[in-house]
Formats: sequence, C-alpha cells, structure tokens
Amino acid sequence: MGIPTVTLSNGQKIPAVGLGTWQAAPGEVEDAVKNAIDMGYRHFDCAFLYGNEHEIGNAIREKIKDGSVKREDLYIVTKLWNTFHETEQVVPACKKSLENFGLDYVDLYLVHWPVAQKMKGESSKDLPFKDAEGYDYDYVDTWKGMEECLSLGLTKSIGVSNFNSEQIERLLENCKVKPVMNQIEVHPNLNQKKLIKFCKERDIAITAYSPFGSPSRPWAKPGDPVLSLTDPHIVAIGNNHGKTSAQVILRYIVQLGCIPIPKSTSLKRITENSEIFDFELTESEVEVLDGMNCEGRAVPAFELRDMPNYPFNIAF
Repeated sequence: MGIPTVTLSNGQKIPAVGLGTWQAAPGEVEDAVKNAIDMGYRHFDCAFLYGNEHEIGNAIREKIKDGSVKREDLYIVTKLWNTFHETEQVVPACKKSLENFGLDYVDLYLVHWPVAQKMKGESSKDLPFKDAEGYDYDYVDTWKGMEECLSLGLTKSIGVSNFNSEQIERLLENCKVKPVMNQIEVHPNLNQKKLIKFCKERDIAITAYSPFGSPSRPWAKPGDPVLSLTDPHIVAIGNNHGKTSAQVILRYIVQLGCIPIPKSTSLKRITENSEIFDFELTESEVEVLDGMNCEGRAVPAFELRDMPNYPFNIAF
C-alpha cells in the first residue's frame, strides 16, 4: 500500500508520513534519503539547525537525476532557525537553505521555534545555535518575513513549529496568510490531544516529531519518562495486527490526526515505518495507548525556558 496524502488548508497535499532527519549522522543521512525515496517516501523533514541540508540535497538531486523521482513528486520541509527571526533576515535564511539543498523551492517552510535568539560571539556563522541568547522579538514580525518567502515563490506553504495555542491564536489575529502546519512533539507519553484539537478547529495540520519519544536524546536524565518499544501493552497490540511496536505507535499518531516523521537510517526500519496504512487500531487499543499519556515531553528545550516566548509554560 502506498503512502496517502493529507490536504492542507491551502490545497497543497503532504504525504501522511515522512522521514525525519534530526540526529541523522553525517555520512548516513544521504544514503537514508536515497533508500527512503526507493522505498516510496516522498516527504522529508529537515531544518537548518540539523546541519545536513547539503547532504540531503545531494541525495535528492541524485535521485532526480537518475530518474527515480521528479522534484514535483517530493515534499521537502525545512525550518527557520531562531537567530534569523528579524523580518529582514527571514528571506535570506530561506535562500541559504535552498542553496544548501541545491533546490529552487521548498514545499513547506516552518518557524522552528517562537523564540528569537541573538549570537553572543562570532562563531558558527553557518550554524548559529551554540552561543546564542534569547531576546524579545515578536514572532508576528517574523511571520511577515515568512509571508514574503511565500510571495517570492521560495516555498509553497508556510507554517510553525513548537507554537502553543496562545501563540497560534495571536498569529492568526495578525497574519495575512495563516499557517498551514504546526509541527509538535507527539507520542503516547505526550499525546497532545488538546493542542491537536485546537489546531484542527483552525484548519491547521499537525506534524508529529519524535514519535518514539526521542530515545537517543543526549539530555535524557534518570527518571525521565521512557517510551519503550518492549512495553508489553504495545507489544500485545502489535501481535494483534502482525505489526511491530514502532508501527503501532506510528499508527496511533496517524489516528490522532497527525503526520509522523520518524527518523531512521536503517533500511528495514525505514520500510516498516511506512507500512502503517494497512491496519487500524481498535477503540480499546487506542484507549490503552491514551492511558500512557503522562505529559512526558522528551524535547523540553530547557535551554530556551528563560527566554521570551518559550512555548511550554502553559498547558497547551
């Protein structure tokens, strides 16, 4: 079964599962993207912050060149980093990502966080995220630059990531073009039902990052909630359908109304992660997974929490 699409509020279609590229090691992500294209993936989630746009672009252009896929068949997402929030910085930042990819446009450009940062030093000009401090810059003004990216044809759609309900509401009250997407962390330990419902009511789609709870995150501490693929409840549900625990989790996220973007460089797992549209969880199985919700956020971005517009200080 192929990967279905979701129609966004502007009529554009996005594949209902994508390949995440955060924490994909240099030298691995290029092969992962090529393999994913061969396996039928067309949606690739990227970001300037990840530092691998160039490699991903190499893979995409090579698969276009060899006739495996056409550019218009692909759905490429990337994100504006926090240090480029000032209105006049947004278009150049988008153009830099396009230069990295070697592409003329992306399909979706997202504001990575509502938090603005400034560099304290001169280091890491290409990846300015190590030595930065927050400052009070209005994401509504950032959005004006996003709208310009759209009008210039640098992207086909614009959206946000990690925005809470209040921030989305304020953006909707002050924008010319509304966001088509909010990309947020979603998994059984943090099912985000309130924020998903809020966005859906405003015709904003949801992409779910860290669908497995980001098990390899370097900041994990003892006692943090863990989403285990060996959890007997998840394993039992998988056995009911002849599916892996990972496939059960991804199917749960789809049934929540979200688009999961699992990251993998394993050919076997890349394939399995797309094979989630040929079964459906029962109401009782969904209830079991709902019961795992403990507001266990794996990506709390604590380094941003004292900065203006940190999004996780309210319930949703």
